[in-house]
Amino acid sequence: MKTLVQIENVGMRFETRKGSFDALRDINLQINEGEVVSLIGHSGCGKSTLLNLIAGLTLPTAGGLICNGREISGPGPDRAVVFQNHSLLPWLSCFENVYLGVERVFGARENKARLRERTQAALEMVHMAHAANKLPGEVSGGMKQRVGIARAFAMEPKILLMDEPFGALDALTRAALQDELIGVMEKTGATVVMVTHDVDEAVLLSDRVVMMTNGPAATIGEILPVPLAKPRNRLALASDAEFIRCRTAILEFLYQKQIRKAA
Repeated sequence: MKTLVQIENVGMRFETRKGSFDALRDINLQINEGEVVSLIGHSGCGKSTLLNLIAGLTLPTAGGLICNGREISGPGPDRAVVFQNHSLLPWLSCFENVYLGVERVFGARENKARLRERTQAALEMVHMAHAANKLPGEVSGGMKQRVGIARAFAMEPKILLMDEPFGALDALTRAALQDELIGVMEKTGATVVMVTHDVDEAVLLSDRVVMMTNGPAATIGEILPVPLAKPRNRLALASDAEFIRCRTAILEFLYQKQIRKAA
C-alpha cells in the first residue's frame, strides 16, 4: 500500500505572552493511500494542531511532513479541509459554493460546462442536488455540512482532512451523515484523516485510530487498527465482538491510562 503522508519527528511550539508552549512533540505517523485515520484524545491534546500541520495551515517548529512525495510547505489543492463550521459563503447558493472550489482547482484547464458537471455530480453524491439553488440560510445544519463535504470531494484532493465535521449536529443527523460519509468513501476510495471526540464514530469510520496523549507536549500514545470488514453497518456492529473490543481499547486509553497520567 502506497504511503501518501509521512510525518517525521514533528513538533509544534507556540510563542505566547506567558512564554513558549509545546503543543506537540515527536509525532511520527504514516498515512496510506485509501486509508481512513481518526485522531482522538482529550481536549488540548493537539489533534486539530496536527490536522492543521497536514493541511499546511501551520508549519512545524521541528521535523517535517511529506504529502505525495512533496514537502508540505503550505495549503494546496491536494489537501481539502472540512471544518466543524461548514464555512459556506451565505450569499452564494449551495451549487455556487461547490462550484467556487471546483473552479479554483480545475478552472485553468476545463471549460465551464465541465466545471458545472463536476459540481452537479458532487451534490448528487451527497444527495443535495435538490437544494442546489438554495442559499445556506435556507437549509438545515446537516444539509450545510453535506454541501461542505461535496465541495471538498469535488476538488478531488489526495487527502480529505476533517476537523470534527459532525460535532455541532444533533445525534440523529450526525448518525445519518456518518452513514452518508461511509457511502461516499466507498465510492471514491478517499484517503481521510478525521479529528473526533466520539469513540463510536472513530471505530465506525476508521481503519486506524490514533490516540493522543494529554497535552502539553502531546504525542501519539497508541495506534489501534480497526479490522472490521467494509462496508460497515452501524446496527450490525452494535453487538459485534470486534467493534466492542476496539471501542473498549479506546475508552481504556482515554479514561484510565491518560486520566491517571494527568492526575
